[in-house]
Amino acid sequence: MVTRIGGLASGMDIDSLVEQLMTAERIPLDKINQKKTYTEWQRDDYRTMNSALLELDQLIFNGVGKQASYIKKTVNTSDPNAVSIKNVNSTVDFTGSIQVNKLATSATMFSTTKTGITDSSAKLNITAEQTIKISAINKDGVLQSEPYELKITADDTLDSIIAKINKDSGVTAFYDAQSQKIAFTAKNSGEVAGGQEIVLSDDGAAGQSFFSDILKTSANNQDATTAGFGSRGVNAELTYNGMNITRSSNTFQINGVEFTAKQVTGTPVTFSSSADVDSILDTIVSFVDKYNEIIDKIKTKTGETKYRDYTPLTAAQKKEMEEEDIKLWEEKAKSGTLRNDSILSSVLTKMRTNISSPVSGTTAFSQLSQIGITTTSNYLDGGKLTIDEDKLRAAITENPNGVYDLFQKSGDTTSEKGVAQRLRDTLKTAMSDITTKAGKTSSINNSFTLGKLLNNYSTQITNFEDRLTKIETRYWNQFTAMEKAISKANSQSAYISQQFA
Repeated sequence: MVTRIGGLASGMDIDSLVEQLMTAERIPLDKINQKKTYTEWQRDDYRTMNSALLELDQLIFNGVGKQASYIKKTVNTSDPNAVSIKNVNSTVDFTGSIQVNKLATSATMFSTTKTGITDSSAKLNITAEQTIKISAINKDGVLQSEPYELKITADDTLDSIIAKINKDSGVTAFYDAQSQKIAFTAKNSGEVAGGQEIVLSDDGAAGQSFFSDILKTSANNQDATTAGFGSRGVNAELTYNGMNITRSSNTFQINGVEFTAKQVTGTPVTFSSSADVDSILDTIVSFVDKYNEIIDKIKTKTGETKYRDYTPLTAAQKKEMEEEDIKLWEEKAKSGTLRNDSILSSVLTKMRTNISSPVSGTTAFSQLSQIGITTTSNYLDGGKLTIDEDKLRAAITENPNGVYDLFQKSGDTTSEKGVAQRLRDTLKTAMSDITTKAGKTSSINNSFTLGKLLNNYSTQITNFEDRLTKIETRYWNQFTAMEKAISKANSQSAYISQQFA
């Protein structure tokens, strides 16, 4: 920054004069800065609206647009302590009986004698590296085709090896320091027909075998029961609707319904299901609430008053104002950035059409009004929805799949698509248009329309500031020349006066 001192000869406040002259020169620059600020406000408002549209889109996708929302069921069982039942993906109600004759158990193996390891955190007495292998029963009731492998060295401790086994293999290992024995339990229950549920092996040298010599276990559990170092896995045995079945796990699925056997039952446990009306109703109500919220936001934003006399404040103007006054001013200055915006007005119209148009090809319901969802009678609401809860409950109870079809029916044309699919198509188009105009937070300016405009304003500002620097220098040069002339005249006057004296 250049420091200038003026007015020594003329007695004039040159700094003040130049400042006043530059204030006038800066007026066009202030207007460009105000335009840039307003464009930034507009960009941010577009992005805020895009976020709101995305929220609705995601709520539709995770709610009324997902079949899982409509197959939620209330399941009643005669003995929930013996068998728990929940729906996974069955689209129809179900009923029946199940009797638990035997629970599935997991195979186990453990040391036959004490290992002699008193400190599991100490390094093992292994003189050469060796590889251990562990195979265990899978969830489908067969032995792993590829065993888990782990290289161990003299630097390993029993604790470190157990941690790796428990994390990645098909078994859970536990070492009891008091008994100095280790136990392996298959993570999956059930039995392998004609085989073992756990197979342990290593390539350690004689006297150094990790399983046989160090942990005192056998390499398999084929004769675990008789040898006394473990037990075989057992399948669950059940009677389902009068038919005897076996499963390797106590938790299994039949026709999209998950059963979990908890204890053996002497008699059949009966069960039945019905639509979870409250849960489905809540999903639809959440959609309607969010839809109405978006309608209100768009309608409010596109109808905001634009106060043309309230332009963005310059830095100099803010210095002369109180904080509260600045806040009130900018509230009006920011108003109307999206007034009558074509993108938002268009999406609002299309959303109303999506909601009101019938869905062709459905078997139960073709319009939202048939399940109790209609637009409000007040046209000033902009097409907000209202719910007749009794009518909606009746529709869900009668045919939840029909309600799902109304929202999410697939089709090649808009008229064939469900309400949720139509809305998502409309929202995606609008969000794409807004992104093209206002970009995203991560976007660079030259990739969207308003960003290019902001870059243009920045260029104008830079060029104008360079111009102002030159103008200010010119003013100072002119005043400096004047000061020199006055100083010279004063010197000459003083000389003449001295001569006459």
